[in-house]
Amino acid sequence: MESKFEHKEIVALWREFMSEKGRRHEIATIADLYPDIRSLMVGFSEVERFNPDLAQFFLENPIETVTAAEEAIQEIIPPEKKGVANVHFRIDRLPRDSRVEIRKIRAKHLGKFLSVEGLVRKATEVRPKLVAAKFQCARCGKDILLEQDGLHFQEPLECDKDQGGCGRGAGSTRFKLIVEESIFVDTQKIEAQESPEGLRGGAEPQRLVAFAEDDITGQISPGDRIVLNGVLKSIQKGSQQKSTLFDINLDLNSVEFEEHEYEEIMITPEEEQAIKDLASRPDIFRMVAESISPTIYGYDIEKESLALQLFGGIQKEMDDGTRIRGDIHILLVGDPGVAKTMILRYMADLAPRGIYASGKSSTAAGLTAAAVKDEFGEGRWTLEAGALVLADKGIACVDELDKMSPQDRSSIHESLEQQTVSVAKAGITATLQSRCAVLGAANPKYGRFDENRMIAEQIDLPPTLLTRFDVIFAMTDRPNAKEDTKVAKHILRAHRRGEARRYENIDQIQGVDGNMIMADADKLVPTIDRELLRKYVAFSKRTIPVLTDEAMKALEEYYVSIRSLGEAEGSSVPITARQLEALIRLSEASARARLSNIVTEDDASRSIRIVDYFLQKVASEGGRLDIDIIATGFSKSQVEHIQVLRRLIRDLSDPSMGVMESELLQRAESEGIPIEKAKAIIKKLSDAGELYSPRPGTFRLATEERA
Repeated sequence: MESKFEHKEIVALWREFMSEKGRRHEIATIADLYPDIRSLMVGFSEVERFNPDLAQFFLENPIETVTAAEEAIQEIIPPEKKGVANVHFRIDRLPRDSRVEIRKIRAKHLGKFLSVEGLVRKATEVRPKLVAAKFQCARCGKDILLEQDGLHFQEPLECDKDQGGCGRGAGSTRFKLIVEESIFVDTQKIEAQESPEGLRGGAEPQRLVAFAEDDITGQISPGDRIVLNGVLKSIQKGSQQKSTLFDINLDLNSVEFEEHEYEEIMITPEEEQAIKDLASRPDIFRMVAESISPTIYGYDIEKESLALQLFGGIQKEMDDGTRIRGDIHILLVGDPGVAKTMILRYMADLAPRGIYASGKSSTAAGLTAAAVKDEFGEGRWTLEAGALVLADKGIACVDELDKMSPQDRSSIHESLEQQTVSVAKAGITATLQSRCAVLGAANPKYGRFDENRMIAEQIDLPPTLLTRFDVIFAMTDRPNAKEDTKVAKHILRAHRRGEARRYENIDQIQGVDGNMIMADADKLVPTIDRELLRKYVAFSKRTIPVLTDEAMKALEEYYVSIRSLGEAEGSSVPITARQLEALIRLSEASARARLSNIVTEDDASRSIRIVDYFLQKVASEGGRLDIDIIATGFSKSQVEHIQVLRRLIRDLSDPSMGVMESELLQRAESEGIPIEKAKAIIKKLSDAGELYSPRPGTFRLATEERA
């Protein structure tokens, strides 16, 4: 039952609360430092311990209670500061179980004090808001002060006699706003949405608009995970014709920022023990891999890598201030129908913090972030977070990465390596955090992989972007009777099981044994329950494994042995230090999956097996590793062929006509370059702007023209 208090009683209670020795000293300190510090922050539990009835009354009647608290502060403030130090009273740290989900906010919450957890999607610039306007009457010259309520500007209806005015109405006189003597307060509008970890089954996150004022403005950025504490208010829809429908927003009293990673995921002692039991099993990697998209057959190494991506490596800050990412970036490039999208959606749902997005994003923020001027900002510029910022400290699953916008393409490099997104537009300069692992999917440049071309040259992404991925998998679809039989059986079993699951009682199925269907669960059902696996991943983030001497030796020997293959004159560069860092991250993730504080030789061997598999398939030509295929888009032999073709074009070019394509191809073949390869190189050079055609069927070097 709600307690009843008179206003004087509330002020008296707050005065008693504020008069406690430590708090009285804190108020005096705030008054001395005002306006640099303008708020007294109090934990809800402190009020509850002092007077449970007052705490409950505050939740039910927050505006009246806060007003009374601020009156009590003015009574305690040193005399010389009274009326000068306008100290705000703010309450935070409400019990976690009292928080209200955005989608569960209802009419009964209007006017109440709510604590709401969310992820900031948009935040406007900080701008002044008029709270008390001073007007001058044109007839008598008297100044009239009028408090402003809400977002709509209000003018006096009359020259107020109580303020010494002449009493004339607005029709008999005019009022001039005196901006310099009016009272303004900083304000910021934000939009928060439900955190992805609280959503299931692809549900659309609900959103809530909130308004921050004075000293709590300017602290909130898109991508922040925060707890919003404030009063739920309503605004009537429609301007000309009033509607019976109202919008809601939160008038913020305080904001709390997340202090610990995954603190919102509750793990019981029983679940913690189950996680530790799983981690101690020798087949834990197989179990986790089999729990990723079990309805999709095969891709064992790919799924093992995705399992390691969930656990992630260790983010490090070096002695010189350099930050090295621990998140593992994986790219899946595959033929149509190899289930890339299904894997991405599954991973986004499985990860404790996963977001699925498309490279063809329909929002202005795209994949990274943007400053936009839209209806939300009401004339102000708004900073809007894209998928990579919203996935901070989680996994961003980005489908159709090859179709991203030019704006995203230019800023995604920074996001993948430095794990930040910089925005500079219209006076807004901001750096947002995007500390997330990226799981990307793309289609081959020509729709389907061509066996006669190198896989890397069929990936329609710039080499500078490809090198940011730790592992790249080419998922090819080739007819093979033996494998096709296994795939078909797996798909048919999965569909039949799905049909049987529709029955409340499987004994109702006629003509086939329902119990046999449900018992046939091998590799169709996640080996580890999805919810437990999410908590397992979240729990593993507490583990910080350190490389052992044996693990370091194994990684060093592999790196040096592969590098030594490129020592001979004219040889290609097999791998670079970037691949070594990828090996370290994968090894750390392997140790984390075991909840081990050391990275063993076995962990190193696992990462070597994965990276070697990727390099042999994507970064090799004729069995030789050549990282330049990814780093530059050309293999060592292609670079040599390009040099030959450039020389031939230069030597054979007519000053005005260039060189005929037929003559160029004939000479290239005589120099040992197959015609098809020569055509492919000519196309690449033309696309890059290094060649142009003065006339159809002729080519000339662009650099010659400029010379």
